[in-house]
Amino acid sequence: MSSWIELLPALLRGAWVTVQITVVSGACSLVASFLVGFARVAPWWPVRAVARVYCDLFRGTSLLVQLFYFYYVLPLVVPGLGPFTTAVLALTANTAAYGAEIVRSRILAVDPGLREAATALNMSPALTFRRIVVPTALLPMVPLFGNRAIILVKESSLVSLITVADLAFQGQQLFVLTDDAGRVYALVLLMYFCICFPLSLGVRWLERRVGVRAAGA
Repeated sequence: MSSWIELLPALLRGAWVTVQITVVSGACSLVASFLVGFARVAPWWPVRAVARVYCDLFRGTSLLVQLFYFYYVLPLVVPGLGPFTTAVLALTANTAAYGAEIVRSRILAVDPGLREAATALNMSPALTFRRIVVPTALLPMVPLFGNRAIILVKESSLVSLITVADLAFQGQQLFVLTDDAGRVYALVLLMYFCICFPLSLGVRWLERRVGVRAAGA
C-alpha cells in the first residue's frame, strides 16, 4: 500500500501532460474547425464535398483507431514524429471534425432576413458573410466549443494507449507498481474532475451570458 502523498508527484506530472495536450489540441482544432466549417458552407461544391468527407470520416470512425493510425503510420511518412505530436494531431483532426459541424450549423442558423437586408444595402455575398453572418453566428458557438473542450479533456485519456505519459498513463503505471487500484484511480478521477469542473462552470456561465445577450438583442 502506498500513501496518498507518494502517489501525487507522478500523477501531477501526468496531469500536466494532459493539460498540455488539451490546450495544444484545443487551440489547433479551434482554428481547423473554422477553416473546415467555412469550407462546409462555401459556394463551391468541390470544397464543400472535400470538407464533408473529412467530417464524415473523422466523426464516423473510432478515435482510438485514429490514434493508432496516426501513431503507427504518420512516422513512416514523417520520420521522428513522437507520440506527443501524433496524439495532438489525431485529437486535433478528430475534434476539428466536430467543431466544423458547430460552425456550419450556427452559420446556417443565422436569420435569412439579415442576409436579405445586407443584399438590400448592396453588400456583396463575401462582405455579408464576413461582416454580418460570421459575427452573428460567433456568440452561440462559444458554449458549444466549451463543451467540446470538456469532451477533449476526457478523450485525451486515450493517448495513454500510444505511450504518452498523461494522467491515465501514470495512473496505470502506478497501479502496476503498487497494486493499489483504490487509491491510484481515486486520485486519477479526482484530478480529471479538478480539470473538467472549472471548465464546466465556465461553460455554464457562458451559456447564461449568451442567453442574456440573445434575449437583449
